[in-house]
Amino acid sequence: MNYSQNEIFERTKEILVSLFEVDESLLSRDARLYEDLDIDSIDAVDLLVELKRMVGKKVSPEHFKQARTLQDIVDIVARL
Repeated sequence: MNYSQNEIFERTKEILVSLFEVDESLLSRDARLYEDLDIDSIDAVDLLVELKRMVGKKVSPEHFKQARTLQDIVDIVARL
C-alpha cells in the first residue's frame, strides 16, 4: 500500500509522541531529529521498526543514515 507524505508524516508524529514522549508542538517537517527532538541512534532504530510495520517493507538503517529532519524520514519512507 502506498501512503501519502502527509499520512507518513502524521504516523511518524504519532510514533514520536507515543513511544518517545516528544512534545507534539516540536514536530514540524523541518524539525531536526538529533538537535530538536533529542532522538538518538537507539531511538532511530525503534522508529524504523515502527515505520516498517506501517509500510510492510524491509527498512534498513542504511536508508536512514542521511536523515536529519522529519521531512527526510517522510521522503525516505515514501520512496520505499
